[in-house]
Formats: sequence, C-alpha cells, structure tokens
Amino acid sequence: MTQGTVYGVGLGPGSQDLMSVRADRLIRGATHVAYFRKKGRCGHARTIVEGMIPPGAIELPMEYPVTTEIPFDDPRYNELLAAFYERSVAQLIEMAEAGCDVVVLCEGDPFFYGSFMHLYTRLLNRVPVSVVPGITGMSAAWTATGQPITWGDDILTVLMATLPEDALAERIAQTDALVVMKIGRNLAKLRRALVHAGREGEAWLIEYAAMTQQRVLPLADVGESVPYFSIVLIHGHGRRP
Repeated sequence: MTQGTVYGVGLGPGSQDLMSVRADRLIRGATHVAYFRKKGRCGHARTIVEGMIPPGAIELPMEYPVTTEIPFDDPRYNELLAAFYERSVAQLIEMAEAGCDVVVLCEGDPFFYGSFMHLYTRLLNRVPVSVVPGITGMSAAWTATGQPITWGDDILTVLMATLPEDALAERIAQTDALVVMKIGRNLAKLRRALVHAGREGEAWLIEYAAMTQQRVLPLADVGESVPYFSIVLIHGHGRRP
C-alpha cells in the first residue's frame, strides 16, 4: 500500500482569503484533518477554516498537555510536550501508513515558530511530509500599520517577549526595525526594555492582525494587558532613493 502524505498547511494570519491557493485546495479536498488546540477550546487554526473542511472528513484534535500553566524552563514542560508530540506523530504515522493523506492545520507559516516543526522533525524519513508556506502574522501586522517595515539596508530583528529583560533591551537598542511576539503576560517587561533602549515612543501594537477585530495603535496608548494575538513593531527608516 502506498503511504499517504502528511501536509503541514500554513493558514496565514487568520483570514481565509489570505491563504494560498494550494492551502485552500488541500483543505477543501481533505479526508483527514489534524490541528492543535488548548484543552476545552475549538482551536484557532480550526476556527479559521470553518466551512472549508468537507463533510465526513475525519478530524484529529491534538490537545496540548500544557501551555502557560508551568514555566517553559521547568523540566516538566519539555517532558510533557515531548511526550505529546510523540503521541501525535504516532497517530499521524498510523493514518499515513494506512494510505491516507493528512492535512495538519498551521497558523501563520509552519516553519516560523510553529508547533508543526516539532512534528516535522519526528516525521522525516518515516512517512512523506510536505509543507505549504503561509503568510506570517508579523507580515499582516506591519501591513496593518500602513507603513513599510524595512528600507534599504535596515536590519530587522524578531524577538520573543519571553526573553530576559536585559536581552530584550540590548537587541532592541541594536536593531533598525523590530518585531516582538509572544507578548501576553510579558507586556510590562517589554515596556521596560523599550524604555531602557530609548525606543518606547517608536513602538506600535497590532492586535488580531488581518482579523475582523484588528486594532492598531501606539504602544503608549495601550493598557496593562493585551490579547494573545498581539505583535509589537518598530519600523525601520533606512536608505531610500
């Protein structure tokens, strides 16, 4: 029996009309669909494709055993997630070895800070795997501001707000253009780092980029908390004709 293929399909930032033609075709023709979600939730990736999955398709929700309940530097965090990915891979391999193609829904781009990467490295050389790129959330975010993010020789730095405050401040001070992700409960720390780098007045916050509830405003005008789907940007001002 010919093995099926596991497809990691990038959905883009959250709007169906920002998916690629290939992603749209694979989802609408899928017989098996897998996606990550937090326990008790529908899952953002699954929500994005509502109405696209064919009736009768088999769905495999992959529920994270932990998200923010324990710190990511706690040894249990890696242990729990590693076991979770192994179980998920075993299920995907079982489907592929039965001759079924499986579409794994991936927010943004599968190879950009995505959970699919942890499946991909475990699936390689075991079953056929194919990756469909998607528009990243940061691309949707800077487009939402109506300003180019980089010019000429600008250096763009992408940071996770989970980094230590000193590391954030150092990187922010050194770069021309900036993207900060995974803000959430790290907002106060990020603000202090921006102040330390002398760049707080340049920062913008984009909430739910490319989604119906999108909001763009200077970071200085933001309250004490932000939604999970938030990105902070600083635009570059480099060489131009």
